[in-house]
Amino acid sequence: MAEQLTREEIASAAKIHSAPPAYVRNAPVDRTFELPKGLFFATIGLYLGFIAVLGLSFAHPEMIIPVAIFVTIVVAGFGVPSVWLRLAPQIPSQSKTWARFKHDGVMTAYGRTSARDATVQVLILPVLIFIWGVIAAAIAALV
Repeated sequence: MAEQLTREEIASAAKIHSAPPAYVRNAPVDRTFELPKGLFFATIGLYLGFIAVLGLSFAHPEMIIPVAIFVTIVVAGFGVPSVWLRLAPQIPSQSKTWARFKHDGVMTAYGRTSARDATVQVLILPVLIFIWGVIAAAIAALV
């Protein structure tokens, strides 16, 4: 239930400052997701591979513009965050190397995940989408 409070009751419980607190700079944010660059390149390759399989399987002059739009979206979807990593403020974090990734794994909200499990989690959707494209192309070729 809600109750109505008077200004005096609020003032007695509130912390009132005469001036706003000084600006506090936040700690640097790690924007690399603790993943090596190879996983991002594999994801991009699988998505572009899906587009290529369908673009070549259903080749038609009218498909040039949609395929170009899809490729642009995929490249922009990974290119913009890549540029975002290079923007100021400079952060000390770098993408992990494969060796460091295999040794440390990735910290998730549910605890540390091994490199193998993290790789499966990152690549399962792109692999399934690519396989879906290959299956759709095979069905279209057989029908």
